[in-house]
Amino acid sequence: MSDRLAFARALYDAVPLYDPKRTPVDLDLTDNTNLWGLPPTAERTLREMAVAKVTRYPSLYAAELKEALAAFVGATADRLVTGCGSDDILDSAMRAFGEPGSVVAGSEPSFAMIPIFAQMNGLQYVGITERADHQPDLDALLAAKPRILYLCSPNNPTGALLTRETLERAVREAPGVVFVDEAYAEFSGVSAVDLAMRVDNLLVIRTMSKAFGLAGLRIGYGIGAPSLVRDVEKSRGPYKLSSVAEQMGLAALRHDMDWVHAHVALAVENRNRLAAALRTRGYTPLESHANYVCVPVANALEVGQALRARGVAARPFAALPHVGDTLRISVGPWEMVERFLEAFDAATMDVNGGTAA
Repeated sequence: MSDRLAFARALYDAVPLYDPKRTPVDLDLTDNTNLWGLPPTAERTLREMAVAKVTRYPSLYAAELKEALAAFVGATADRLVTGCGSDDILDSAMRAFGEPGSVVAGSEPSFAMIPIFAQMNGLQYVGITERADHQPDLDALLAAKPRILYLCSPNNPTGALLTRETLERAVREAPGVVFVDEAYAEFSGVSAVDLAMRVDNLLVIRTMSKAFGLAGLRIGYGIGAPSLVRDVEKSRGPYKLSSVAEQMGLAALRHDMDWVHAHVALAVENRNRLAAALRTRGYTPLESHANYVCVPVANALEVGQALRARGVAARPFAALPHVGDTLRISVGPWEMVERFLEAFDAATMDVNGGTAA
């Protein structure tokens, strides 16, 4: 007997719950979040939060936070929309711009939730394998005639940066709206926000979960033409950021930017040190512009399990196009990276006899 409710939407039968199947470990390097802790003023704001900020509803559309975010990215507040994480922005934007059955095209591999958001919103997802140089196959993506074209820069999990030429061509030739996911932009120093100031079909999606160390607060935002972000805001609805999130985000943007910049620099330094350490072991990590390193490792799923048995977690990926099995390792304080390397040496010895092949 089926447990499906008679009034359930049929399209949801194929929508899985997101479940990365991660058991807790002592050192988790899978989420690419800031492993140095909270920005200090943001932490003090949390400790000193007035009761009224919690017992009353938050502001309708986080207007004060929009102003601060706009100043941070070099835009104006009417070009900003906020949401409960960048995935809320992506989901709301698909709902705003996708007609039932229309195409969402995305380069693969990339953010695993994109096909799921498309399914949830009754849209048709078309995934196109990226080129061997880790750039999107833009010809194939455009040939799908997408109403929504999704790109990620730096890309997750490879860390590859979208070339400006590819971005500008995508915006120029796409038949619909282009989403550029910039969750890791602070670590690359490169952004499409300036282009979003000049065109009306580009939505740049960003977050305070990574560089700012505020992943638990779920602060996402999008930047684009005023009419574009207004439709996303209609789709997402009011009260989507808690008062705690808004106040801590404001504190970080107004008072903690030196801390943020310093820890972005540390993440980049330790990313490069980790890549160098892997190369001395005979591995060839992919060039990364984010706060993680993606490295080809034979039997990565088994190596990932062996790491977990030692209390350390990195994210395994099986059979990435043009690469094969890989591990993606978030970077943090160097003592964490050293512990990973020690566990990695033992895990690869167990699984692959210590060889990189």
